[in-house]
This record gives sequence, structure tokens and C-alpha cells, in this order.
Amino acid sequence: MIEIIVHDGPARMGKYKELKSPNILRADTSLQFIEDEPMPYDVPKTLAEYSVYKTIQKAEKSEKTGITVIHGSKYLDLRVQCAIELEKLGNNILMIANSEELLKRPRDLINMTVNIRENINPNTALYFPFIKTSFIPLLTYLGVDFFGDFSCDFYAQLGLIMTPDNIYDLKNYEIYDFTLDELKKYNQKIMDFVLREVRENIKNGSLRNLVEQRCCSSPEAMSALRIADRDYTDFLDKYTALY
Repeated sequence: MIEIIVHDGPARMGKYKELKSPNILRADTSLQFIEDEPMPYDVPKTLAEYSVYKTIQKAEKSEKTGITVIHGSKYLDLRVQCAIELEKLGNNILMIANSEELLKRPRDLINMTVNIRENINPNTALYFPFIKTSFIPLLTYLGVDFFGDFSCDFYAQLGLIMTPDNIYDLKNYEIYDFTLDELKKYNQKIMDFVLREVRENIKNGSLRNLVEQRCCSSPEAMSALRIADRDYTDFLDKYTALY
């Protein structure tokens, strides 16, 4: 479980074993992934219910605990149910499925992230496996603890370079002349920088300022922030210091 050291709003800086959070949870982690039942995002509810049922069943049969996947497709009630049941089985890192799709749907992103965070133990970590750097401050602000570096390799394969604010196609923006391996390493360094920046802002109580700066670079992220401010004021204010 995460040992929470300091809050800045709902954002938490803490420690999981030897890993500071928020941080990158790399694909080569020694933590075990528990088998799940994958399901696309936009499917009928019966299919989403099947995915949740099978995922929980596989977690129950597993002899170990580890990283489990919160399924439920586009259905908020199923997502929350899945998270609660997986946590009851002793799993303390819960990965949000369909993360790439959620980045395109600000309302769903906010509703799912906030409601899952509010319904699980504060010391249970949330893991967002596919991420754009401009969303990292916002999702950290909402209580996400770990992020995958899969997007670094994915964008590199497409010839896209990541920055803290944006993603550029190197065919159109000749910023660097990178080989594929160089581009992968550069993207990983950018993600590492963004998370270091986030941790320092949490320490200094200034994460909200960073969130607003980064969200300005993405219409989807700005929409998500506005929805959070409008619909989840109490959640955002819960750990915010009064001056």
C-alpha cells in the first residue's frame, strides 16, 4: 500500500516500497499483473458485466496479489464495483482499463477517476497505463498515483516527440533528427521530468497552478478540469489548504 506523505488537494505524494509516487510504473516492474478479461470501451452493458465478473473471478483464483485491472467499459457503476471487489481481495494497485479511450472523453474520465478514488482506500494506488504528458498533472491532482510509459514507445513508433505540453510530428516539426531508439529515450525523459515537476509542485502546494498551465495546451484536458471544478467541488476542496 502507498504511504501518503503529503497532500495537495486530492493529489498525494507518497511512497510504494522504494518508489516515490506519483511516478512511472514501468512495464518491466517486478510487480505481478493479475490476469483479467479485456473488453473494449463502447460495448453493451451485458458484455461489460461479463468482463467485470471474469476479471474478479480470475483475481479470486490467483494465489498472489498484484496489479489488477478495473474493467466495466463505459459504465461508471461497473467500474466502481470492479474496483471495490478487486481491492477486497488484497490488491493495492488498481489499473484503469481503456485509458487511451478515456483521454478522448473528458466527462467519463473525470466521473470514473473521481468516483473510483472516493470508493477505495486512500492507500490503494490508481494506475493509468497510457497517458499524454499534458494530462499527468490533472490526473495526479485527481488522485492517480502511477502512470505507464507505454505511450513513450507508442508515439516514438509513430515519429512523434513528446513535450510537457504537446506532441509533435517530427515530419512536420523538424525539432530533432532522432533515431527511433533516441526518440524513445527522449520521450521517456520528458515523462520522467513531468512527474518530477509534479512531485515538486505537490511539495510546494502549487500543483493546481501547474494543472491549469498544462490543461491550457489540450482542449480535452481543459474540458476535464472544468467538469471537475463544476461537478466535484467538494472532492477537490477536501485536502486543499486554507490560507
